Amino acid sequence: MPMLDVDDIRMYYTVKGEGIPIVFIHPPLLTSANFMYQMEELSRNFKVIAFDIRGHGRSPYSNQAITYQTIAEDIRQLLDYLGVKKAFICGYSTGGTIALEYLLAYPDRSFGGIVISGMSEVNDRKLKQMISIAITLAKAKTLPILSLSISWSNSDTNEAFKKLYTEALKGDARNIEQYYRYSLHYNCTSQLQKIDLPLLLVYGKKDKTFINYANILHEKLPCNDLKFIENEKHQIPTKAAVILNEMIKQFIQTLMENGHINDPTWKY
Repeated sequence: MPMLDVDDIRMYYTVKGEGIPIVFIHPPLLTSANFMYQMEELSRNFKVIAFDIRGHGRSPYSNQAITYQTIAEDIRQLLDYLGVKKAFICGYSTGGTIALEYLLAYPDRSFGGIVISGMSEVNDRKLKQMISIAITLAKAKTLPILSLSISWSNSDTNEAFKKLYTEALKGDARNIEQYYRYSLHYNCTSQLQKIDLPLLLVYGKKDKTFINYANILHEKLPCNDLKFIENEKHQIPTKAAVILNEMIKQFIQTLMENGHINDPTWKY
């Protein structure tokens, strides 16, 4: 089982494929298993990198509290360890917020970003209530209930559910709660204009709660392409994997054709 073990970081990761690297970031409680379809399909053309955030899945409990800055730094450390100079940073839901934080902190270490059902802040009552409920359930005794609910909502098949649920149960409730709690207060909206890298924004047309967040990013990010997937809600990586994977491939291919990616080695 590959583990990043540098300084105080112990983090499970997986790499598949060769080519331009894409790093995938999962939301609270879920794990790198959430990107099973991206790992399978996109690795035919790219180097796909996924990891379990500290205290999630196969990554052990972290004494250091989970913050977006900490996770962004962990990604940088992982890329250093793998010898990858630049990568596309892709985050789903709250993972999309971390992708934005990474692009703000390490713009010279990225080709651009992909935000799937993500946000730069949490500003509506419904989402705040949903996160608050998750915080309440992110305890050792009730974590299986939360894992069941989140895994089921993100599954397109029984097999996918078993995989997501099994991996989610391996997480540590303390770090999972920290991740949820931090999302309530983080806000990088006022800094979005600083991100001058290209971003692909992907949302479900039926994801009513997040359309407002999509519009915020589309308005404030200097260079972005906003796309909506018809008849889909929030759980795009698993429930709209074929369309999403094609969007990602086309996004990167267009940037290559336009000369945005001009380093043929993308390694140290």
